[in-house]
Amino acid sequence: MANNKEAQARIKINKLLEASGWRFEDSEKGKANIQLEPGVDYSSLGDDFENQKHGFIDFLLLDKDGRALVVVEAKRESIDPLFAKEQARNYARNVGARFVILSNGNIHYFWDTKHGN
Repeated sequence: MANNKEAQARIKINKLLEASGWRFEDSEKGKANIQLEPGVDYSSLGDDFENQKHGFIDFLLLDKDGRALVVVEAKRESIDPLFAKEQARNYARNVGARFVILSNGNIHYFWDTKHGN
């Protein structure tokens, strides 16, 4: 059931991203500017993929040139998203993204890694 709880948060985050103009797929409005971890079959990660040892970026938002801009780290609704700050910092550093959004679908934190909280 933990998988379903994070899935609910991800559905909320998906809707918020789309409502803000981010795109999962190419459309008449432009190229997709949200990248999900390539080649990851989330259904194969088990019932509690949030606690898996392998790290995956939940959502990577891209700038107009297709470069990494924002790492979005999703947590299930019952977890304070600040719990994932160090995890997201590492992801951002690895892909060269300056910004991080930590979210559980209800609470959202925006973080500029160059200028702090």
